[in-house]
Parts: sequence; C-alpha cells; structure tokens
Amino acid sequence: MQPEQSPARPVGRGAKVRAAVHAATLAELVDKGYAALTVENVAQRAGVHKTTVYRRWKDRETLLADALAEHMAADIPVPDTGAVEDDLRALARSIVQTFTSPSGRAVLAAMFTGAAHLPEIAAARRRVFADRLARAEPVVTRAVERGELPRGVDPAEVLKTLAAPIYLRLLVTADPVDETTADHAVRVTLAAARAGAL
Repeated sequence: MQPEQSPARPVGRGAKVRAAVHAATLAELVDKGYAALTVENVAQRAGVHKTTVYRRWKDRETLLADALAEHMAADIPVPDTGAVEDDLRALARSIVQTFTSPSGRAVLAAMFTGAAHLPEIAAARRRVFADRLARAEPVVTRAVERGELPRGVDPAEVLKTLAAPIYLRLLVTADPVDETTADHAVRVTLAAARAGAL
C-alpha cells in the first residue's frame, strides 16, 4: 500500500506564483524532457491549479519560453578582476558550469532541439543571448581602456569567439566540456583579439 500523497500547498499570488511555476517548469523539463512537459504536471508540481497557469500563459510553449528566458537571464555576475584574461576565464567557466549541470543540459536541449522549432523559443533564445552579450561587454571595454586589447576590437565578437568552442562541444560534437575547455577558449579568444582579428 502506497502512502497517501498530501496535496501541494497553495502558492500565493503574483511574483510567488510566477517563480513557483517557472521552477516547476524547469524541474519538469529536467525530469521528463520537453516532449513529456504538460501544463497539468507543472501546475501540480508548483502547487497551483492549471487554470492559474493558463491565466498567465496561453499554452505550454509560451510557458516554456518564459521560464527559459527567465532562467537564462538570471543575473550572471560580470567579473571585474582588473585583468582581461581572468575576467574572460571567469565568464567561460560560468558558461561551462551552467550548461553542464542537469538543469543547464535540459535548457539547452529544449532551446536547441526539442522546442527549437517554436517561434516563441527562438525569440526567447535571441533575447537571452543578446542580453548576455550586452551585460558582458564591459569586460572587453575595460580591457581596451587598460590597454590589454587593441582599440577597435568588437566586444560582441570577442564574447562570441569565447563562447563558440564551448557551445560547439555542447551542441554539436558532444566532446567533453570542462574548465580546460573554458581555459582554451580564453587563450584562443585573446590571441585573435590581440592579433586584430576581432
């Protein structure tokens, strides 16, 4: 005989509901994947009625897009160590740490495979990555001001070059991704930026 499950405790209104539903969406994504994600299961896990979810999000796709965007846009500390190599290393290692975690892997799978064809997910992906680039650009700007990188270097190109080998391994080759990957990306990026290629 299985123990009787107690119903989930009701969640308050507003921001608490939104946070609970987002957390439940990501948990369902990690546990079951995009194909098995349902509003009903998210609502149950969040401790709200499914009509509460449908009042805020019209369907599973808009709910997922909102939860992914919120998760990906979580405040990532932008390092300011006084040295561009250390700052870029911290950024690269944070990408590795984020996307090699179970929730990070589930987010990547949803954003680039399972739900990638949905316009809502594509729009959320573009917003999130544009926001991340914009928030990290001061790392490069400060390095130029300190004379560590040449004037005219494009901060967005530096950051894309930094992230590219990590995402290639995560999304295309499935090669191992660790701090060594991050550190190599930093060396390649700095060499390219200092040579005037970016």
